[in-house]
Amino acid sequence: MSFGNSSSKRNSEPEIFSATKHNQIFKFNCSGKSLKSKVLSRVFSEDFEKVKKKTIIDPRGRFVRGWSNVFLATCLVSLFFDPIFFFVLKVDPELCVETGVLLEIVLTAIRSITDLFFIVNIVVKFRTAYVAPSSRVFGRGELVIDPWKITARYIRKDFWFDVLAALPVLIWGIIPNLKGSMTSNFKTSLWFVMMIQYLPRLFVAYPLSIQIAKATGIVTEAAWLGAAYNLMLYLLSSHIMGSCGYLLSVQREAACWRSLCDEYNTTCNYEFFECNKIRDLINSTSRDDWIQASSITDLCNPNNGSYPYGIYNPGVGSGLTTAGFFSRYFYSLWFGLRSVSTTGQNLTTSIFIGENIYCTVIVMLGLTNMAFLIGNMQRYIQSTTVRIEEWRVKKSDKEQWMHHRQLPQELREKVRRYDRYKWVATQGVNEEALLTDLPKDLRRRIKRHLSLNLVRRVPLLDEIDDRLLDSICERLKPSLWTEGMFIVREGDPLEEMIFIIRGHLYSYTTNGGQVGFFNSCQLGPTDFCGDELLTWALKTRPADTLPSSTRTIKTISDVEAFALGAEDLKFVASQFHRLHSKRIRHKYRFYSHQWRTWGACFIQAAWRRYRKRKALAELNAKEGGGGGGSSPVGLADVEMMMPQPGSGLAEYAAMIISSIRSKRYGESLTI
Repeated sequence: MSFGNSSSKRNSEPEIFSATKHNQIFKFNCSGKSLKSKVLSRVFSEDFEKVKKKTIIDPRGRFVRGWSNVFLATCLVSLFFDPIFFFVLKVDPELCVETGVLLEIVLTAIRSITDLFFIVNIVVKFRTAYVAPSSRVFGRGELVIDPWKITARYIRKDFWFDVLAALPVLIWGIIPNLKGSMTSNFKTSLWFVMMIQYLPRLFVAYPLSIQIAKATGIVTEAAWLGAAYNLMLYLLSSHIMGSCGYLLSVQREAACWRSLCDEYNTTCNYEFFECNKIRDLINSTSRDDWIQASSITDLCNPNNGSYPYGIYNPGVGSGLTTAGFFSRYFYSLWFGLRSVSTTGQNLTTSIFIGENIYCTVIVMLGLTNMAFLIGNMQRYIQSTTVRIEEWRVKKSDKEQWMHHRQLPQELREKVRRYDRYKWVATQGVNEEALLTDLPKDLRRRIKRHLSLNLVRRVPLLDEIDDRLLDSICERLKPSLWTEGMFIVREGDPLEEMIFIIRGHLYSYTTNGGQVGFFNSCQLGPTDFCGDELLTWALKTRPADTLPSSTRTIKTISDVEAFALGAEDLKFVASQFHRLHSKRIRHKYRFYSHQWRTWGACFIQAAWRRYRKRKALAELNAKEGGGGGGSSPVGLADVEMMMPQPGSGLAEYAAMIISSIRSKRYGESLTI
């Protein structure tokens, strides 16, 4: 009694599922004891790899995607070859219907292979997990991996339909009976192939293509493959209608023979029109006598108009039913394609009910196919030129706006040139918008792939560590300028630091507008500009206002560059102290054109002071004076070479002096 109570008490304790091991799931109770449990019937899609069995397949896995594509191709092959069985029947010039043995063998082999794929597909579905409908409220849902539940669900839904499509009815029921009665052959072929099996196979292929599109977003990745796929479906429908038209042509010709046979029923037998049966009548003259007496060759000749062949008159009259296989097939394909494309407008029917039903199907199929083909082909073709069309519309809008605002012709031409250059460089793709939709890790990897090699070409950044480089690459934005554009003017707030990838820039300064001062240089690939922003960002407490540009930057050719914004540069500088190292500071000063200009200015000023003092000393020596001081006039003469307070160069001078003092007294300087 106590054992039972303790057992019930133990079982009432809450249990927690643990991670799986060796495809077995264990659960732990609160006391820490592990008990082997039953296999879970549901798992999340993300945990399928941990708990899956060898016989259960993930419906979203790579195997199912690959198998779906293979099986879709098999369905299309089957839908193509099944109607070719109609061409097994052929009219012999001796006025009898025979079967092509070689064609039978080839088609039977192909059909057996496709049937095998259908059977394998049934086995795969029996072992493929499915998403529980009740778990679709959030995320990808839970996968049901219980084999019994999977089997029960499949049998309730699609099993019998797949079995009907997979049964080799055509091989077992149609081909062996082609040696029997000719009348039953036609009815059996049409019924079993078109109604019993062909339509189920068609209904298996269409949902499969929809399933592939839902799983991957598209059936084909390339636009031209999508257009070819839709065109192939259109040709497939024409192929079906043409094959049916050929079989109906043979049947109509045989119907003419049977109508004459019914008139001479005392001396005629339907076996006269079956080539495998007339071999027994070779020594008998009854068939030849009946053919001569009935004038069947004249009465059943389509060109005489004695018998209403209807839409089959051109084919039968041109010898379609007696020609070789390829002649029969391509003529029938052309007949079906023409009939479907013109929605049956080229057809003149007789009063036969079957013929009119056939033409009605052609009209309905033609209208449906034309609607689908035009819509799908237009969508696929437009997908290849959608960006070109968007660019053309934007270009037209800009032209209308510039005309409405009466912009000068020179300015319009610059706008057009920039649009053309941007299109050539980006092909109309908004890269920033594309990257925004991706996770942060993917964005970082893509940015690194696109800009790492180019950024490393910049001498300032070639020795920084990977973490800092990744952070910089992640925040770089591609920028484009055409020839003659001003990137920034002297005295304007500096918003970004630019690393040149292609093209050349012209950089010059007037030292804050000082008369007689002018310094210029040319920047090319691997150079950078806007270095005042780096000085601002590396301060311990950067000011809220952006620094002013000390130079004017103008493009002298089309330029591609990466731009690093002020806030991004400030963030990188605050997070990565590697930028504050002496090695990077010295390299920055060496490659900075602003520091080079400042150094050149002070060297020139010092040299002029030296020469002025030397000249004054020589003059005093000649005059016998003892004064060796420098004249105030001499210093005034070189004032124009010194940086002005508002130019920003004085700040650089203070930093150089502080740097010299730090070397003397062992202090550390951070620029």
